[in-house]
Amino acid sequence: MKWMRTYRGPVMVALALAGPLAVAAALVPFRSDFASPAVALVLVVVITVVAIGGSRASGYLASASATLWFDYFHTRPYDSFDIHDRPKVEVTICLMIVGCVISELAARSRRHHRTSNEESRYVSMVRELANIAQTVNARQLVTYAETLMIDVLSLRACRFDPQPSSPPLARITDNGEVAHVGMSWPAESMGIPGPEAEILAQWRGRAFGRFVVTPTPGEPISQERRCVAGTLATLVAAGLAGESGGP
Repeated sequence: MKWMRTYRGPVMVALALAGPLAVAAALVPFRSDFASPAVALVLVVVITVVAIGGSRASGYLASASATLWFDYFHTRPYDSFDIHDRPKVEVTICLMIVGCVISELAARSRRHHRTSNEESRYVSMVRELANIAQTVNARQLVTYAETLMIDVLSLRACRFDPQPSSPPLARITDNGEVAHVGMSWPAESMGIPGPEAEILAQWRGRAFGRFVVTPTPGEPISQERRCVAGTLATLVAAGLAGESGGP
């Protein structure tokens, strides 16, 4: 399984290239019994397997490969890339279009599934920290929050600074915005500006410190993830406020 995860991309690209060729060639002896639309449907199945198991690019590659070898093996004149029959031209074009549509739908389905899993994980993080805040001391709460920060923001390091000092750093706000040198920074494309940035731990207008984060250079961080980090900082501030008898 680890090998498959490591080499999944190259394997699916190879399958995208060789799979349609192998299937189209295997059906050559049955050309007299198999109508060309039926062959095209079989090739659509191959495209679907590649599109689901691979990436958008491998799905498109499989679509192109299937169209090419369908034309070569199953349209007259055989063993040629010429097509002299208009219905076969239409089937060939439809095969390419259907393959691309399937590849796009598979890619969008993977993205939605990944987003759903990430959102569930982030909700679990917030709930877990909120529960822990009621049972541990301030130091343990901060330590656990630092671990979550590293995870959610893909950080190289994170530390809590109870008494923020100057100069100010690039700041991630509660709503996920990144303010850097007085401007909004596009962290979703360029990552969190470094070498360090800060997330204030505030509760009811009172600051209880800040998380100083060391980002991974160039690692894109979505606004949703930055909002989760802001929420975690707020929960820590609420826990510190409760421990210190604050409002």
